[in-house]
Amino acid sequence: MQLFTIETGNFKLDGGAMFGVVPKSIWQKTNPADENNLCSLAMRSLLIEDGDRLILVDTGIGNKQSDKFFSYYHLHGGYSLDSSLNSHGLSKDDITDVFLTHLHLDHVGGAVERNEDNLTPTFRNATYWSNEKHWDWALHANDREKASFLKENILPLQESGQLKFIKEEFSPFGDDLQIRFTYGHTEAMMLPLIKYKNQTIVFAADLFPTLGHLPVPYVASYDIFPLTAMEEKKKFLQEAFDNNYILLLEHDALNECISLVETEKGFRAGDIFRLSDL
Repeated sequence: MQLFTIETGNFKLDGGAMFGVVPKSIWQKTNPADENNLCSLAMRSLLIEDGDRLILVDTGIGNKQSDKFFSYYHLHGGYSLDSSLNSHGLSKDDITDVFLTHLHLDHVGGAVERNEDNLTPTFRNATYWSNEKHWDWALHANDREKASFLKENILPLQESGQLKFIKEEFSPFGDDLQIRFTYGHTEAMMLPLIKYKNQTIVFAADLFPTLGHLPVPYVASYDIFPLTAMEEKKKFLQEAFDNNYILLLEHDALNECISLVETEKGFRAGDIFRLSDL
């Protein structure tokens, strides 16, 4: 097995939305904001090469929406999904599986592309993986979350026949890639736990979007069930520390991978490094 970071580009979100009730004077130490109170965030995917399978975890925001849409998110940086795949000698047609942690637009937008007037799966040879609970949640979105669930990012996957569902506590990828379901950020978000070079790499998705979200009370306003998210974070941090997990941070623009140390204030980042350093 080999793992590769796939950078799909950066975007910006409001710092207050990213940290909820935490004061700016505290969160800006790890996530500095610009003059408009916007924080720069990565949209970092993970590529897993395992035998004859190439599994892409999340896809970034994509490029099919309007200029007005993208003006809300301030895309920047020199990376794209295509260029990152190409840097490893790969193209979109090489991907065999696309694992979607959840269906918010910054995670699934790149899963579908526009071909003239048609919307089709970006990865035409891939199986797309979600789960039934989250799929139903996204298609019948609540008023709070519906702006993040765009049907043009979702329905073409099912219409193509390329969509399959993962059942809880069962991984279709073998023993080296286990899946953890969480319910605080959104209904049934899935986190991959990957055994790699005698260590466990956790693709942290939006349970820990950035290093600044390690403190248990630091939950985003985007989390639909914040108390559940806090409890999940608390339990998972202890498990990760006890088992020396490495967290791969999907949205931290500066920090890619971290280990954990225990402090008087709780678990914090220990070593900070790139996946390629392992």
